[in-house]
Amino acid sequence: MNTMTINGYQAVISFNPDIQMFRGDFVGLNGGADFYAKDVDGLKHEGEVSLHVFLEACEQRGIDPRKHFSGKFSLRIDPATHEAAAIATHGQSLNQWAAEAIRQAAQAD
Repeated sequence: MNTMTINGYQAVISFNPDIQMFRGDFVGLNGGADFYAKDVDGLKHEGEVSLHVFLEACEQRGIDPRKHFSGKFSLRIDPATHEAAAIATHGQSLNQWAAEAIRQAAQAD
């Protein structure tokens, strides 16, 4: 996954072949803030503009721009994968094992 940090906020970057442009989408915000450009310099500029507009709107409405996460989510997997994961925990709780696997995967990007 390609990411870009703009003024301390992370954006996921993808390429849209239909319009031959890159798309940035800020993550971890309380609303949508995306931007498009044909090159990296354009992405940085458009990202700054999009983020500025979003943050200004949040300030005017008294809204915290960052999304807050509870630390809880539900995961559904097939029974065979559930069994394999339970075996792989080697004495840890499945929750601890899954949390560590997710943490490692998230840091690898």
